[in-house]
Amino acid sequence: MLIIKLDATDSTNSYLRALSLHNNLEDFTTVVAKTQTNGRGQMGASWESSGGMNLTFSVLKNFKEVEISYPFYISMVVSLAIYKALKDLNIPRLSIKWPNDILSENKKICGVLIENVIKKNNLDHSILGIGLNVNQIYFDNLPKASSLKLITGQNFNLDELLKGVLEQLKYYFLELEKGCLASLKTNYEAHLFRKNKPSTFKDAEGFMFTGYIKAVSLNGNLEILLEDNIIKAYSLKEVTLLY
Repeated sequence: MLIIKLDATDSTNSYLRALSLHNNLEDFTTVVAKTQTNGRGQMGASWESSGGMNLTFSVLKNFKEVEISYPFYISMVVSLAIYKALKDLNIPRLSIKWPNDILSENKKICGVLIENVIKKNNLDHSILGIGLNVNQIYFDNLPKASSLKLITGQNFNLDELLKGVLEQLKYYFLELEKGCLASLKTNYEAHLFRKNKPSTFKDAEGFMFTGYIKAVSLNGNLEILLEDNIIKAYSLKEVTLLY
């Protein structure tokens, strides 16, 4: 497996994507940077990270010989891989906040940005961007952010942490390629943040409502139980979980 280590780049996703345009990269090629000057998150959000304190990296996953019927399973796999790697380190009260944020003690410690590359109407490969808060202890104006050090009081070796996440990514992607869709979905849903708990949501128009997270659909929409026992599915652009 090729691991490219950079002191700084604007975005590991952008760097890896540019690299893949002109090179036939092997599966799980990884770009890790001490500093990202323009890290990106879901829905165009920026990602704040102190240089050398956290784990910011991107992984190329090849799907040239594998048909992925439901691309959201890629998000499930990445979430489960990070969850398991952190569980192995005894990080407490872990959960997955739909679609793929990782929380500990209800604080965000990891964000994921997945960019799928389509060629000839088929999914060719995905670039998996992962930002994990590790040894950073100050987060300006981010009350919902935390880090492994803040939660445990320990310093973590970034190389060892990267190795653990990559091992789990390989394991869970193999499960996906073997067709273990039902077990992956069940496992993902079992770890969903606030599943089956009364929660407050905001829709795209800014209207707030209460409901219960029940599951995710095959295409990744969040299924919420509303009043009158109605279950409605929402896409990422249609609903925000307030917590």
